[in-house]
Amino acid sequence: MSPSKNVLLIVVDQWRGEMLPKLGASYLKLPNIDRLSAEGVTFANHFTQCVPCGPARASLLTSQYMMNHRAVQNTIPLDGRFTNLAHELRRGGYDPALVGYTTTTPDPRTTAPNDPRFFVLGDIMEGFHSVGAFENRDAYFGWVESQGFKLPPVREDLWLPQGGAGAGATARASAIPKELSDTAWFTERGMSYLQGRGGKPWFLHLGYYRPHPPFIAPAPYNTMYRPEDMPKPVRASSAAEEGKQNGLLDYYVNNNKQASFFQDGKGLASAMSDAEVAQMRASYCGLMSEIDDQLGRVFDYLKRTGQWDDTLIIFTCDHGEQAGDHHLLGKIGYFDESYRIPMIVRDPRAAANATRGTIVERFTETIDTMPTILEWLGLDIPRQCDGRSLLPFCEDSPPADWRTEVHYEFDFRDLYYSQPESSLGVPMDKCSLAVVQDEHFKYVHFAALPPLFFDLKKDPGQFVNRAGDPAYAARMGEYAAKMLTWRLGFAERTLTGYRATPKGLEVRAA
Repeated sequence: MSPSKNVLLIVVDQWRGEMLPKLGASYLKLPNIDRLSAEGVTFANHFTQCVPCGPARASLLTSQYMMNHRAVQNTIPLDGRFTNLAHELRRGGYDPALVGYTTTTPDPRTTAPNDPRFFVLGDIMEGFHSVGAFENRDAYFGWVESQGFKLPPVREDLWLPQGGAGAGATARASAIPKELSDTAWFTERGMSYLQGRGGKPWFLHLGYYRPHPPFIAPAPYNTMYRPEDMPKPVRASSAAEEGKQNGLLDYYVNNNKQASFFQDGKGLASAMSDAEVAQMRASYCGLMSEIDDQLGRVFDYLKRTGQWDDTLIIFTCDHGEQAGDHHLLGKIGYFDESYRIPMIVRDPRAAANATRGTIVERFTETIDTMPTILEWLGLDIPRQCDGRSLLPFCEDSPPADWRTEVHYEFDFRDLYYSQPESSLGVPMDKCSLAVVQDEHFKYVHFAALPPLFFDLKKDPGQFVNRAGDPAYAARMGEYAAKMLTWRLGFAERTLTGYRATPKGLEVRAA
């Protein structure tokens, strides 16, 4: 088919799912994202399939559960035989542009071992046309210097507070002004691409690094929010008490340093006071507002040029952020804070008019993103995809057989920056957990550690493990069976829809 529509896929980094004004976060000042919610559908229970960035983005852009794509951690390769959103868009006549990153390590069976992409955390996924790469950050830092800003000897130090050293939770502004921030740079790259299209249809993955740490915002965003207005941390009375729940949690509570935020090398969330957590969260929100202001530029441009009503806009994220909850920072483990992410779909078609401004409470997953985009463009959805299109929710016709639970996974094998595998003495290929969760219960299955089971109605903070409680034994068995059924039903199936017959090859897959 010849392309006739535009798609803007906005992917932020490390943004917690409940942190949207539409979902009750009234302390946030996000007028542009809020107007996107007013014109689209906001999905209240949207989850990524895995963390951190590399695995999460693999699921987002291949529509596969981690158990199928197996890019299980940052730096772990993505199998080259899988298609992805970019490849499918190319089949439809689009040249998919990307601002930002995908944190993808290439397949070593088809890539030379001295390829520079094996010396970094990850690179651009095959198929995308990069118009603003951030993987090695050279382009961003070069732009900053070209604007007359003198880079510090360690380039990344421009994200530290003004005046140099100073770590941890702070209201001090970053050394880099807002006009030269990475958020401004991503927007500039995206706007340059859009302005150069000359009226031709387009697809743009507009990625932002924020609100990823360091949680140090440029002025005036550094003081936009008051620490006393931030939600209180959800955590046990002490780090020692928190760690009693599970060996993996105990490891992270005692080793979860976020060096990019705490330049002094301390950086344990478990050592942060409530006041420090509150200040950190205020800075985190400031970074969100900075993104919102920049998105306003993009939205205004689309309206000014008459493209607003021809463009599908999706606002989502790779994964969440613990932000001090459960004495943790970052995206790790099995708590909701790491996996629940924002999802807003603004479908410009008249067929979506009845749902504008609504909230969907049903469970949706990041694997639903790729099928949503492909269906909207009238393109085929590959057999590989584990997700389903969200367009029926925009059309006020949700499927009767929609999922009643959500699934996500985490792999905790040793990496050069974290060694839980060695600490726990678990074999590499058994450093994994999988979660099945609905509105009532949450079951966490480990390959080599005892399971966890939470009663979410009685214990929404997930502090009391019911796995050893006889009163919950039958219920836990039900959820273990749900997980087994899920794994059997979603095992990798790219070729299972074909079969040989006396009459030749038969294609059974719809």
